[in-house]
Amino acid sequence: MLGKLPKFHDDNLLVGIETSDDAAIYKVTDDIALIQTVDFFTPIVDDPYMFGQIAAANSLSDVYAMGGEPKIALNIVGFPNCLDPAVLGEILAGGAAKVKEAGAVLVGGHSVQDDEPKYGLCVSGFVHPDKIFKNYGCKPGDVLILTKQIGNGIVNTAIKAEMASEEAIKEVTISMASLNKKAKEVVENHHVTACTDITGFGLLGHCVEMAVASDVTFEINVHDIAYVTDAISYAKMGLVPAGAYKNRGYSSHQVDMTQVEEQFIDLLYDPQTSGGLLISVAPEEVDDIMKEFEEKKMDTKVSIIGKVVEKGDKLIRLR
Repeated sequence: MLGKLPKFHDDNLLVGIETSDDAAIYKVTDDIALIQTVDFFTPIVDDPYMFGQIAAANSLSDVYAMGGEPKIALNIVGFPNCLDPAVLGEILAGGAAKVKEAGAVLVGGHSVQDDEPKYGLCVSGFVHPDKIFKNYGCKPGDVLILTKQIGNGIVNTAIKAEMASEEAIKEVTISMASLNKKAKEVVENHHVTACTDITGFGLLGHCVEMAVASDVTFEINVHDIAYVTDAISYAKMGLVPAGAYKNRGYSSHQVDMTQVEEQFIDLLYDPQTSGGLLISVAPEEVDDIMKEFEEKKMDTKVSIIGKVVEKGDKLIRLR
């Protein structure tokens, strides 16, 4: 369907749609580039204020994934007439709180009547043209770092089934509502060869995108990845969202998964909402970066999940 769109060219368009990157970037001057992104979705939690926070954090994340700072945000709203307008007020208040935390300004937006609530942001940010994080450029020998734990889709499925523990509910809510601001602030002072944020395609889907664009193979150590509390147990029980199976269908032929148990495959294909940053860095940078993450007192779990190697017969090897 997207193949029918006309091709656009502008010498100042630094990042477009060609590599499925997280946002578009347009050069304004030699020192300033504009980042533009938009995202919205239906509620994944019952609390409207928390839904607003999570949706806003998710929308703002694309700017951080490009190495930038969000500056202006516009609300995007779909809302049914049958719901109390106070619910919408809570959603917008949650989103506004996250925009303020990001240091950006909320300047209005647009709403339409819809049968199901939907909320998100259109975000503009800025980055120096020479300091853009892209989702390609990984080099053999690089180390892969993930800044949030995996498994929030599976835990949310357990919540819907009324089977999730209070600890898991608390952890997944904090993780989804956390901005990637701190993570970006840590790694922007280091040489990042590639970066993306983990969202609906799951960790493996985004790893495949990065590996394809960089013409390399990723070796992922599944036991080194941080998971949301109880997520492994819920995956073993089969509490896996349908999106995980769709993600698996897209790229499983590019992944060597013969050495790992089924529950880890489900977790790595689990669609993430407002996931962390996946960062590729040179090995000599890792100790300093991990120390700085500790000093930042992150609200999420940061883990070293694998390394980049020369391209092999598979794009991803799970160990």
